[in-house]
Amino acid sequence: MKKVGIVMGSDSDMPVAEKAIQRLQKYGIPYEVHIYSAHRTPEAAREFSAKAAERGFGVIIALAGKAAHLAGSLAANTVIPVIGVPVKSSTLDGLDALLSTVQMPSGIPVATVAIDGAANAAILAAQMIALSDEELAAKLREERKAAEAEVLAKDAKLNA
Repeated sequence: MKKVGIVMGSDSDMPVAEKAIQRLQKYGIPYEVHIYSAHRTPEAAREFSAKAAERGFGVIIALAGKAAHLAGSLAANTVIPVIGVPVKSSTLDGLDALLSTVQMPSGIPVATVAIDGAANAAILAAQMIALSDEELAAKLREERKAAEAEVLAKDAKLNA
């Protein structure tokens, strides 16, 4: 199974990254967590993404706030999918990070989830890996069925 790289721009992003980590653990997907800054450690970030495919990564999840250039800088150096997670900060409630993450130039895509949407980033990463892993795909289908049953049970209780 391909592994997922979780890259944060700062250790202050860890509470958000934990949501992705928990999901990946639930699915049994191997992962690595790193702190690389697009601005403070550009060479280390570039090297990580440039060598990600040969190191067995299938997807990279990049979390960053404020200017949030991390996902784009990682995506510029690899052809594996990069999922950007804009992180809410004290500035503009994360809108700045969202716009920076989602507004990539043609040819360098970054899939972008909601502000602090690390759980969805992990689910999307799992779906990408599940394209070649039927066991993982089955886990994802089961999770969807369980979520459906939970909502329908709440509806039934409401209307009883």
